[in-house]
Amino acid sequence: MGHRKERVEELIKRIVSEVILKEINDPRVGFVSVSAVKLNKDFSVAEIGVSVLGGSQDIRKAFIGLQSARGYIQKYVAKNIRLRIVPKIDFFLDSSVAEGVRMVNLIESLEGESDKPSEEI
Repeated sequence: MGHRKERVEELIKRIVSEVILKEINDPRVGFVSVSAVKLNKDFSVAEIGVSVLGGSQDIRKAFIGLQSARGYIQKYVAKNIRLRIVPKIDFFLDSSVAEGVRMVNLIESLEGESDKPSEEI
């Protein structure tokens, strides 16, 4: 069942990405990308991780836009996937991309400090 679950998660990720990119015309949902989909055991709930480009204000606006479009997105998924039960869609902020950028910047700043000659006292 694990392999099927992964395939369905990937399919839902592709479909939701497509609908956000091509169908949703809400300006609040500007720079949103789908980064992960987690299905529960019986496929009744799909938690969709999204990353948003921008500050906290942009993130809040994007989530308001996604919540208002959730019904449409769920219908689009139902139309494009064949499952007995269409999963209920919930969105969550996936901060892994922002965390990765922060780590890279931290590593680069540490490398920059190690390149400077140290002064001996």
